[in-house]
Amino acid sequence: MVRSFYKTKEWALWAYGGGALLILSIWVQVQLSVAFNDWYKGFYDLLQKSGDFVENPQEGLTIFYQQLVSIDYVRDGFNGAPSFLEIAIPYILLMTLTSWFTQVYGLRWRQAMTWGYIPRWRNVEQEIEGASQRIQEDCNRFARIIESLGLQIVRAIMTLVAFIPILYGLSDKVDVPYFREVEGSLVWGALIVSIGGLIISWFVGWKLPGLEYNNQKVEAAFRKDLVLGEDDKVNYAQPENLWELFLGIRFNYHRLYLHYSYFNVWVHTYDQVMILAPYLLMGPGLFTGIASLGVMMQVGNAFQKVHGGFALFLHNWTTITELRSIWKRLKEFEMNLERYEKGASVQPV
Repeated sequence: MVRSFYKTKEWALWAYGGGALLILSIWVQVQLSVAFNDWYKGFYDLLQKSGDFVENPQEGLTIFYQQLVSIDYVRDGFNGAPSFLEIAIPYILLMTLTSWFTQVYGLRWRQAMTWGYIPRWRNVEQEIEGASQRIQEDCNRFARIIESLGLQIVRAIMTLVAFIPILYGLSDKVDVPYFREVEGSLVWGALIVSIGGLIISWFVGWKLPGLEYNNQKVEAAFRKDLVLGEDDKVNYAQPENLWELFLGIRFNYHRLYLHYSYFNVWVHTYDQVMILAPYLLMGPGLFTGIASLGVMMQVGNAFQKVHGGFALFLHNWTTITELRSIWKRLKEFEMNLERYEKGASVQPV
């Protein structure tokens, strides 16, 4: 899976050159996210002071629109503070290009895996159950998940590097008993709730990978009988046999849906609590005058970024479960390729 793409000369340029390009793109996006965070403070502080412009509302409106859609930052040679528009346009363009290149990168990885497996599969002397599904479907799904999840992991790491110092510095605005005595309390709070959520998710979703694996096995048996029936409907694809296979599929899906249901209850509850967390920590400081509205919104944004980085695996638990299932099937397929390869001694299963 990994060796076919990252340990061959044929794919070295794509694997490492393309990977470096993606990392650079993500780093620039994170810097733009930091710029957004700085912008929040100035913009919401302006809204908080809007009453100061009652005597001269036009002045306030001028500053308001400058914060939103001005291009003075670009015209002045990138001096001063950028407007929302000047940050958003490059961010949108870069996100779009990165998404496109990531999909191409994942497709190249799939190609490397597929053509790494095919010659080995053609060289085996014994039929391997589900080989076509492993080569066609699982390689495709593995590459697509890796392209998405891998990008998120790199983005999360860079986001943490960029935003932890910001959140650490803003922790002195916390005016909640005990938390105000802890240096960097916002960072520690985000870390603790994220690790706690991940541990709970691990136990709540304990059975999901095995259920996904079993589900693919019964799906493969059903699909195989249908494929064989395309050429021989006398001996294959009999309604009685298909119905028996489909009952297995239905049983597995019901179990899978049940376990995902209580897992989703936990995840949705956790997400709603995390929306309130930064406001619970910063709200008292807003009323005591330690923090302004701009600082509160800046903390809210930074807290969500840091918490999102720490909680990456929690929010992608379903995807990770699917990836673990695919990894297990492909490893099993690779072991069978080695076991039945011509010239290899066949060991009992």
